[in-house]
Amino acid sequence: MKLTAIIEREDNGYVSLCPELDIASQGDTIEQARNNLKEALELFFETASSEEVKERLYSEVFITQVEVAVG
Repeated sequence: MKLTAIIEREDNGYVSLCPELDIASQGDTIEQARNNLKEALELFFETASSEEVKERLYSEVFITQVEVAVG
């Protein structure tokens, strides 16, 4: 299954988020944050019931940019 990973810098590390399931993780590097998110997602799928997966899974997630006027 392919899922979205959004990774943002936060203080001295990185936070990773999967918006389809609202599951997050973190790490000291981008790669570590990505790998930790992957592990968290795999653990979720190993332990969650099919009902919970169905309830939490957003089938449509759109990532885009918007331009706004500042000042």
